[in-house]
Amino acid sequence: MHRTPLRAWLCTAAATACATVLAASPAQASVIWDADAAQGVGVFVTTLCDSPGEVTTGNWNDGHGTFFKFNKPIGSPRCEAHSVRTGSGEYTFKDDSTYWFGWDSMTKTGNAQTVFQWKSNGTNDQNSQNYPVLLKVEDDQLKAWYVAPGETWISIGTTPWTAGEWHSVQLGITTDAGGTGTLSVYKDGTEFASRSGARTWDDLGNKPRWGTYFGTDDSTASINWVAGLSMGTARSDVD
Repeated sequence: MHRTPLRAWLCTAAATACATVLAASPAQASVIWDADAAQGVGVFVTTLCDSPGEVTTGNWNDGHGTFFKFNKPIGSPRCEAHSVRTGSGEYTFKDDSTYWFGWDSMTKTGNAQTVFQWKSNGTNDQNSQNYPVLLKVEDDQLKAWYVAPGETWISIGTTPWTAGEWHSVQLGITTDAGGTGTLSVYKDGTEFASRSGARTWDDLGNKPRWGTYFGTDDSTASINWVAGLSMGTARSDVD
């Protein structure tokens, strides 16, 4: 993943805080998923792009390597990629576990709406939380939300977001169905959101989604470029 001297300085300054946020992090860190876009969209289990939207790959030779382009044109409410595919097939996420996701992102505008979901499995009738964790680019801000059972939206952090520029994002989730899970979100090397005492594992489990999602609104065009996507068990795996 692309790094800058500023990010390196910030990561060093935040190292102590990072180590204490996710207390349940395993002692042995490891990279689980290296989703280099040069491998194509097959690194995801499926894509969810209502026509005429699509997920493609490209490379601008700007230091970020190959990227995924999530294109949601007018007429489409979403363009997302769903879950993690490894060499052995779809990855099985588990309760009482720690996962870190890292990626670089650039959006065409300051309103790409939902760019990440920790999405619950099953239909709305089968779960207690449709999406326990959301990241949204809205009003030139990156907003982190914890959505508790009962569709209770709790803001856990907001930070400025500049459209047309690459930003690094790292998200840590410790899963817990009993309500003692934790969340931590970094942008450009600085933690801007955290939460403890969170229910982060729903009735049928959860999986990640990336892209640009506007709910039922298909009147707005949006593009989210994502590069350097990876998943591990510690922040150092995905930074």
